[in-house]
Amino acid sequence: MVAPVRTPILRGAVQFAFLFVLAIVPPRHAKAETYKIAVLQTLDKVTARVSTLEAPVGRSVRFGTLEIIPRICDKRPPEETPESASFLDIWEVKPGEPAMSLFRGWMFASSPALNALEHPVYDVWLLDCVNTLSSSSSKPPESGAE
Repeated sequence: MVAPVRTPILRGAVQFAFLFVLAIVPPRHAKAETYKIAVLQTLDKVTARVSTLEAPVGRSVRFGTLEIIPRICDKRPPEETPESASFLDIWEVKPGEPAMSLFRGWMFASSPALNALEHPVYDVWLLDCVNTLSSSSSKPPESGAE
């Protein structure tokens, strides 16, 4: 067992050395990893239809009159606190009208209400970031398939 440091000068030197090491050696934090696909949950408030969309980064997907383009999708590594974040552009495109920007910003999976799309008909929020499309992604039924 190590004897405690009893002199104030030596104790101060030990504390200074500890703080010096903390200041020079940065903590090792893992960086967020970039993913290829943003997994979004959508709600049509009129029909109460909830669906999951897989939107590849840089490509647009349609939901009703909305056009959603994820610009980036990041996810923390497993050893960190879980968090997925995506920078999204959401436009409303109605026939015969110019496209109108509704949302441009970051959405966080852990806090969907923090920065949400405010629209009278649709809700969109981020669920996750992934690298491959799932084989069972829920897509709207084809017209005539009903």
